[in-house]
Amino acid sequence: MAKAPAAKTVTVMQFASPQRRPADQRATLVGLGLNKINRRSTLNDTPAVRGMIAKVLHLVRVVE
Repeated sequence: MAKAPAAKTVTVMQFASPQRRPADQRATLVGLGLNKINRRSTLNDTPAVRGMIAKVLHLVRVVE
């Protein structure tokens, strides 16, 4: 039986505070699984996740 190919993932790390940011940006961080500085979250690399990262790129860093 052939194995399914492993899903690609992307790891993001929050490096800035969401204070004084719009509520939708704070909600996007929570959606990415982040809520404190230096937290990391590994997610499936999908267009939706990439869009969320692009929205808060000034608060997170992509770790490869």
